[in-house]
Amino acid sequence: MCTIRLAARAAAALALALAAPALAAERPAGKAGDDALGTRRYADYDKPQACAGCHVDISRQHEQAMMSQAFTHAWDEIEYFQLAVPHAEKVEKVKGVKAGCNGCHAPLAFLAGDIPPKPVAAGTRANEGVSCDLCHTVVARGGDPSVNYNWISEPGKTKQGTRKGVKSPYHATRENPFLRTAEFCGTCHNEQDPWGVWVKSTQLEWKESPQARAGIVCQDCHMPPARGRSARMGEERADIRQHLFHGAHDAGKLAGVAEVRIHPESREVEPGDPIRLTAVIVNAKAGHKIPSGSAEERVLWLHVEAKDASGKVWPLRVDRKGFPGEEYTIADPKALAYQDIGEIQGTAGFQGLPRDGLVPAGDRIFRLPYFDEKGRMTIAQWNTAKLGTDYRIAPLQAVAETFTWSPPELPAGPVTVTATVWYSRLVSSVAEYLKVPRDEYEPVLVSTHRTTFTVLP
Repeated sequence: MCTIRLAARAAAALALALAAPALAAERPAGKAGDDALGTRRYADYDKPQACAGCHVDISRQHEQAMMSQAFTHAWDEIEYFQLAVPHAEKVEKVKGVKAGCNGCHAPLAFLAGDIPPKPVAAGTRANEGVSCDLCHTVVARGGDPSVNYNWISEPGKTKQGTRKGVKSPYHATRENPFLRTAEFCGTCHNEQDPWGVWVKSTQLEWKESPQARAGIVCQDCHMPPARGRSARMGEERADIRQHLFHGAHDAGKLAGVAEVRIHPESREVEPGDPIRLTAVIVNAKAGHKIPSGSAEERVLWLHVEAKDASGKVWPLRVDRKGFPGEEYTIADPKALAYQDIGEIQGTAGFQGLPRDGLVPAGDRIFRLPYFDEKGRMTIAQWNTAKLGTDYRIAPLQAVAETFTWSPPELPAGPVTVTATVWYSRLVSSVAEYLKVPRDEYEPVLVSTHRTTFTVLP
């Protein structure tokens, strides 16, 4: 941008900044949660392109993050328009999700009362998702705990930040300690549905974690500091927060989030003897449970298979532990679920979909099942009347799973056993039924380990 245009913009920005107190006095006080619906205009918020003029690196990072894609992301669009909106228009109890989903996925549309927003192809400002100016106009939250988009936004020429004394030619900046807290993140990463069920509780899970006790907050992992400049004209600092927001959609973040090791009870076995193996899975990386967030749709599982001396591969089934609800944690290709999809979409005779999708039979699934009013497992978090047994892995928790194998006969020689942990962002059967792009549910290898034992001659 030429110098003359920059000078003109700076002069205009200074005039607006000087006028800001008067404008703020005329503006209604910010509201939180559902009370904020329709209280603002799209025009009250700067477009991300305006921010990108100065905040180049941060903007390039943000536009690749799920924050900016919270509305345009394929599964989110499909879930909203094919499930949430039709359901809200049919059932009084869940009618609030028609607007409420946008409180976190398209907050500018929510604030503007643009409900439902037009589909992504229409190219409206709903497509900005969680935009720069939304987060940097959040001044506080409306009550404790953080839940259901109870952030309070005060748009204008004063932007909220985490540093003191920062100056800009375009806007005023206010240091706001709230933006440094996990509670800020929790305003969208905690959610209660119409039944009062906590269907998202990532920040609350963190609150009980060793990381929280050590003072490590969400931003330390998802917005790590690095040397650089926050803006073209800004001074270089050693700790510029990176706007990566990398999580379950980032291969690097997923890699090793659950570590696995496996060992046999004995290194040498007689032909025909039962063989017992133990796999230990550790959440050594995440400061919340895994999987977290929309746990009803995410699948993390342990697969173990053995390869004998002849090259034959034997898939092994996990041993049962006998806890309540365990059947939902062991993959069963015959089990059906998600029958409410048929009711939501008005599909007569819909029998449901395979509960575990592509997870091989007998594999251990680390999940938190969500159930509707009829006791059926649901993928629709807003339709959750109760939760099942929480068999996810907590921060720094280790879980041991055993596999007792009694093959009829094995050839003498080495047997290689491989344990793998896999993750899918969406149950494959649901994804295929709703025509979600394959990269949204394709299994991602998280961790693997091999061990051996020998069958004696």
